[in-house]
Amino acid sequence: MRTVAVVGASLAGLSAARSLRKQGYDGRLVLIGDEAHRPYDRPPLSKEFLAGTLGEAELGLEADGEDLGAEWLLGTRAIGLDRTDRSVRLADGRGVRADGIVIATGAAARTLPGADGLTGVHTLRTLDDARALRDELALGGRLVVIGGGFIGAEVASTAYALGLDVTVVEAAPTPLAGPLGETMGAVVSGLHADHGVRLLCGTGVKGLSGERRVEAVLLADGRSVPADIVVVGVGARPCVDWLAGSGVALENGVKCGADGRTSLAGVVAVGDCANWYDPRVGAHRRVEHWTGALERPAAAVAALLAGGAVEPGVPRPPYFWSDQYGVKIQFVGYSGGADSVTVEEGAVGDRNVLAVYRRGGEPVAALGMNQPRLFVRWRKQLAAPAVR
Repeated sequence: MRTVAVVGASLAGLSAARSLRKQGYDGRLVLIGDEAHRPYDRPPLSKEFLAGTLGEAELGLEADGEDLGAEWLLGTRAIGLDRTDRSVRLADGRGVRADGIVIATGAAARTLPGADGLTGVHTLRTLDDARALRDELALGGRLVVIGGGFIGAEVASTAYALGLDVTVVEAAPTPLAGPLGETMGAVVSGLHADHGVRLLCGTGVKGLSGERRVEAVLLADGRSVPADIVVVGVGARPCVDWLAGSGVALENGVKCGADGRTSLAGVVAVGDCANWYDPRVGAHRRVEHWTGALERPAAAVAALLAGGAVEPGVPRPPYFWSDQYGVKIQFVGYSGGADSVTVEEGAVGDRNVLAVYRRGGEPVAALGMNQPRLFVRWRKQLAAPAVR
C-alpha cells in the first residue's frame, strides 16, 4: 500500500495510525479530522475538565515529540467515499486517494428536538462542548440533566460538587439498566439520592420552555422542572451518513468482521462507529468505550495490511469505567442474557461491591464499585476463556 487514509482523528484514529507505523507500514499516511483540535482524551470532559481541575494541555493524546510522519487534515469533514477511484471526498472540496482506508469517524451526541435556538441547552461530546458547558456551570444555578446514563451521571456528579442544584430525568424506570441490568443499575444510580441529587425516572421529556434561554424542562407526565442549564445526555449516533452509496455495509454503524474488515476490500472500521462481530456472543456489537478505541485498531490494521490473510482473534470483552460522587465504577463483559447477578464482595448499601453476572452458571460480566483489586482479577478471568 502506498497511501493509507485514516478518517477520524480522535483516539481510535490515532491508535490506528500508531498501529500502522508499529506494524511496519512506511508509506504515505493521512489523518482526516472534522475538529480543528489535535487528538485529545474525551473521558475527562465530563469530570476533571468540567470541574476545572484539568487543563486543555493535559487532554492531549500525543506523546511529547511523537511524530508519525503523517499528513494531518484537520477541521474538515469527510462527505463521501468513492469506491471506484478509492478516494475520500472532503467538505472543503479536496479529495484523498488511498489504497487502504480506516474509518474512525466516531459518533455524535443525540440532540433534543425543539432545543435549537435556546441558549443554556448543551450536549457533551467534544472539547468545544465541554468549554461551553464549563463556562455556564461556573455561574451556578439549577441544572437539569436529561438522561441518566454514564455521561449524564458524570455531569450530574461534577455539577453537584460545584454546588449546583441538580435534577436528573430518566425515561426508563431504572437508569443504566441497559448496560448494567435493572438490579445493579438501581444500585449505581442510587448514588444520586445518596448525595441529594433529584432523580426522576419513568417519564420522558415533552419539550423545553423559554423564549431565548431555557427556563424549564417539560415532562411527559405534565410536570415542569425549572432549569437555568440543561444537559442532554440521551446517547450517540454513529457518524456514518457520509458512507451512503459507498459499498460499505451499514448496520448500527459500519458492519464489520471480528477483525474490523468491512464489506469493501481495503477498508476497515474502528472506534465508536464500528459494529464488530464478537465471536464470544455470536453477534455484532458496537462498543462505545475508550478501551475498545485504544485496543481494537491494532487488529484492524493487521487485517488491512495483510489483506485479510490473517486469522482474526477474539476481541477482549468490552470494558468501561466511570467516576461518580467519588466512587470508581468499573464494568467488563455483557450483562444482556445474564440470568443471575450476585454480590461477591462488599455491601450494596455502602456502594462498595463486586458483582458477577452469570448465564447458565458461567460468568459473563462483572461490576466493581470501589473494588479495583478484585475487579482486575475478574476482568482477566473473563478475557481468558477461549471461544467454544
